[in-house]
Amino acid sequence: MSPRHRPKALLVMQDRVFPEQFGPAELERLRTLADLGPDPTPVSELDSPAARARLADAEVLITSWGCPRLDRDRLAAAPHLQAVFHCAGTVRSLVSDELWARGIRVTTAAEENAEPVAQFTFAAIVFAGKKAPFLAQAARSHREDWAYKHRSRAQLGNVDRTIGLIGFSRIGARVAQRLLSLQVQTLVYDPFVDADRIAAAGARRVELEELLTSSDVVSVHAPQLPSTHHMLAAPQLALMRDGATLINTSRGSLVDTTALEAECASGRLDAILDVTDPEPLPAGSILYDLPNVMITPHIAGSLGAETRMMSRRALTELALYTEGLPAEEEVTSEAMGVMA
Repeated sequence: MSPRHRPKALLVMQDRVFPEQFGPAELERLRTLADLGPDPTPVSELDSPAARARLADAEVLITSWGCPRLDRDRLAAAPHLQAVFHCAGTVRSLVSDELWARGIRVTTAAEENAEPVAQFTFAAIVFAGKKAPFLAQAARSHREDWAYKHRSRAQLGNVDRTIGLIGFSRIGARVAQRLLSLQVQTLVYDPFVDADRIAAAGARRVELEELLTSSDVVSVHAPQLPSTHHMLAAPQLALMRDGATLINTSRGSLVDTTALEAECASGRLDAILDVTDPEPLPAGSILYDLPNVMITPHIAGSLGAETRMMSRRALTELALYTEGLPAEEEVTSEAMGVMA
């Protein structure tokens, strides 16, 4: 493959995603690297005759949120497909056994997406130490009585706290590095990561039970796998310290919502939730109304201009492909067993 090779490319993503992720600079680079054909607009599905006609010529796909699963039928309609460059994080919803069997290169922009999530999580941990989200809600009923902060049932502050990170993933590792700026002890539960690597980030690897019983703040960063479904259910949540805060910016299914509702309704635990199960929660969920729960609508990950960092990663991977070079952020079928 020569350095000047310009593969035929098809963009596959939701209509609303494309203008957000591809500004003038990204589009110019994409046109330099690939042949978009007479119709450069993205498609959001791969089953209509028009989409199938374009898919038939495509050598590479530039994908993002909304790309349908690349199953046997769709792959059969793409005889020339050699690579999929994903402009978002997880590729779990679009890959298939047939895709791996074809030997198609798949890359992800999960590294770029990890950065805003880590920033959000670090901010949430600092806010949790001060109980800021919950005191902010109470301000509405204490308007001229700021002394209510002294009546908080929890000690406020971030010095000498213990922070527990469940998962030393791309995001968990970044959060651990940021926690070095605080005077805290960081514990990590991740059976797949060597203790020395965790220690190098200033943290200590422990078993889940020790993390839960010792931490003032527990932040979830494990991948969504069958083995992690409801990994924090009633027995695990019961181990957490009174007044501890649970932060979840990973996947809602890792936490048993019913059990969390009971713990937060009792006032024993606080929660900062950017993801829930289901997502969004039903309108009748008590979590919406509890003063010790903060819910945000899945905003920790890349939004707005942040998403263009992921597009640039995909374009870098495309450039490497056109030059016949290995991918930097390739996803393999084996890695899917332990990654988000």
